[in-house]
Amino acid sequence: MQQPEIGKTVTAAGVRTNYHEAGSGPPLLLIHGSGPGVSAYANWRLNLPVLGESFRVLAPDMLGFGFTEWPREPIRDTSAWVRHLLGFLDALKLDKVSIVGNSFGGALTLAFMIAHPDRVERAVLMGPAGLEFPITPALDFIWGYTPSLEKMKQTVAYLANDQARVTDELVRSRYEASLRPGVFEAYSALFGETPRQKHIAMLASDPEKIRQLPHEVLLLHGKEDQVIPLEVSIRLAGLIRRADLCALADCGHWVQIERFASFNRLVMDFVKDGLAVQF
Repeated sequence: MQQPEIGKTVTAAGVRTNYHEAGSGPPLLLIHGSGPGVSAYANWRLNLPVLGESFRVLAPDMLGFGFTEWPREPIRDTSAWVRHLLGFLDALKLDKVSIVGNSFGGALTLAFMIAHPDRVERAVLMGPAGLEFPITPALDFIWGYTPSLEKMKQTVAYLANDQARVTDELVRSRYEASLRPGVFEAYSALFGETPRQKHIAMLASDPEKIRQLPHEVLLLHGKEDQVIPLEVSIRLAGLIRRADLCALADCGHWVQIERFASFNRLVMDFVKDGLAVQF
């Protein structure tokens, strides 16, 4: 049976990496979040074909997630993911990309921009981590997930503002993804250890280094986000000199799903504006 979560394969920084590709044109890299059963496909499946009408869209499973190789030791520093991302760009011979980072992926995007500013054109940070904040009950629950249908249902309920989206089909598909051999063990090794506040600190970048970023950045955040507080994006907007912030109504942590049309339009317009600038 065909598994849509499995796309193409490339070796990035020594890591066998599963990724999805759509469209052609300027490269746009999508970095997923950190929920249980997550993969690039699960995170971006609704956005890939639309964004692919304007860009060459690349969505990898990050180290330790989806169908990409898992780390031999628990990751305790964002530098492991930064190396993986750099290796991914190098393997695909991409000199410079625009990036969309979701939640955990937003934190990785910030860390990558700080480490390799010359490899990033523009960035969209969606419901991002990347600064320290008191861990929310929702995120503590999600990172502490142990496999059960009931716990997956609660996880998805935390992610969505519109509870009509928490369908039995969606819950079961994410639950079954979390049951794939080795997936829970890899996930638990990343975020299961308590107190989970330390994982927030691990994903946080130095505010002074964030302040020095020269890039144009678009921050997207659901007003009803229970996982990452809107206040994190407000603080980031204050730190990043060339940042715009859009807070989306009737939306939780799943901006790319709950505000699908707005998300796609905002990302396309923002990235295209950057490409149109003539120096």
